[in-house]
Amino acid sequence: MNALHDVKHLGQSIWLDNLTRTLLQPDGLPQLIERDGVSGVTSNPSIFHKAVAGSREYAADLARLKASDLTIEQRYERLVVPDIQDACELLWPVYEASAGDDGYVSLEVSPRLADDESATVQEATRLHARVNRQNVLIKVPATAAGMRAFERLIGAGINVNVTLMFSLQHVIEVAQAYVRGLHRWLERGGDPHHPKAVASLFLSRVDTLVDQRLEALNSREALALRGKAAVAVAKLAYQRYRDLFQQAPFAELRRQGARPQYLLWASTGTKNPAYSDVQYVEPLIGPETINTLPDATLVAFRDHGRARLTLEEGVKEAEAHVLALEKLGIDLHAIGETLQRQGVELFDSAYAKLLNLMK
Repeated sequence: MNALHDVKHLGQSIWLDNLTRTLLQPDGLPQLIERDGVSGVTSNPSIFHKAVAGSREYAADLARLKASDLTIEQRYERLVVPDIQDACELLWPVYEASAGDDGYVSLEVSPRLADDESATVQEATRLHARVNRQNVLIKVPATAAGMRAFERLIGAGINVNVTLMFSLQHVIEVAQAYVRGLHRWLERGGDPHHPKAVASLFLSRVDTLVDQRLEALNSREALALRGKAAVAVAKLAYQRYRDLFQQAPFAELRRQGARPQYLLWASTGTKNPAYSDVQYVEPLIGPETINTLPDATLVAFRDHGRARLTLEEGVKEAEAHVLALEKLGIDLHAIGETLQRQGVELFDSAYAKLLNLMK
């Protein structure tokens, strides 16, 4: 028995939060697709920096590109876009079998554009055309400018993965932007079944920061709340998803063939060794969701994970947990804003290091 396959049967897609040329070899991603039912791939500047800096497989191409007259951004693109395209092709059978619901690969817009709506739209549109695969998702951040860009991109029929979401407010605002974008697309006469969007809610970083605040309070009540905020937020986010996409507000769009915007659990590798290594997998299994797992978490869940429908368990407890945090002065919305800005800065730093490898 493979718990990863069991998760798939329960309606949740398992994606891999990694992409390297090594993974594109026959004993890499193809085996994960066949053996474990992995049905998508996410990437980001940090992942690509580790891949290029840590693998000799890029050395020949990197040397050739460094000798060219291309800009460093163009060199980066020439290096990584073929990997995205190859991963898209490996996942194409999944895309076809799911009628476009699954089988996607994500490529991120430069984090330097996180606060520039127009530049994000322009760059996302260009990257979408550059990759030229139906099963590519272009990643844009859930910053204020990024959400406006996201709405415009959906209105143009471009598939998007909205990243760097850390709070319920982010979830709600991104969902609303998606629906507005769909209406734009339909007003243009677009095929309602065409645009695909996912909304990536980051988890482990929420617990890391909330735990720091709780430990600073150093009371028995505060310390008892550690390690539970991220799962609570995710469970409440799924309730908001159901309210919007499985109830009346979206019913007419769904009837026309529009796809709901699935929630994607991101940052699911456990950072605190005191917590379970499947802490952000086991409690969050439910239909019409995605969990993108780093390699170690995927291996851990395959080895000893338990698959059952858990996402709608403990919702009242999740609500009570959030209230308990608020009573202690911990504002999860403010936490989300802090983490989003930190996330943009971390990706920007990784992107700068990645471009430095191209010089």
